[in-house]
Amino acid sequence: MSKVLLMGQSNVGKSVLFNRLAGARATVSNYPGTTVDFDKGRMRIEGQDVEIVDIPGSFSLEPKDRAEEVAVKMLEETKGATVVCVIDSSKVERGLYLALEIIEKRHSVIIALNMADVAKDANINVDAERLEEILGVPVVPMVATRGEGLKELVSRIREAVPVEIEGIIKNVGGKSGTSSHS
Repeated sequence: MSKVLLMGQSNVGKSVLFNRLAGARATVSNYPGTTVDFDKGRMRIEGQDVEIVDIPGSFSLEPKDRAEEVAVKMLEETKGATVVCVIDSSKVERGLYLALEIIEKRHSVIIALNMADVAKDANINVDAERLEEILGVPVVPMVATRGEGLKELVSRIREAVPVEIEGIIKNVGGKSGTSSHS
């Protein structure tokens, strides 16, 4: 792994997380041929230099605007990268759509359940362990603004591997049970 991509919707804390990970080793770049900006920096994971890229916010891999087009293109151009899907813990279902699309494209994924404090304040309890069990990818609750969960996220990045979407479907179907009404 030599590259980590931070992906997620706008306003989920990707840039805060990026700044925590890359610190002063960050630069702003324009995607070639566009005015769409993205941040790029370096971090060390287990003694290895890794490039980290804060991809423009995207709701899905079916782009609706120029920034989403760039996000999709950057994901496609970096096949071997590990993708950190940053999701707002208070709106998990919104972020899971994009995460599942990325998983379906066979990328190595780790979920950063950011803004856990906002979810807690709204009485929303996300079972990160169960979500990890269902998805088959690492899931780390965090509060990027305070650095909570940051060390765990970095230590678990190497656990991210491609998973089969069929396995996720089986995990959901196998645990939910069925009932019939007469």
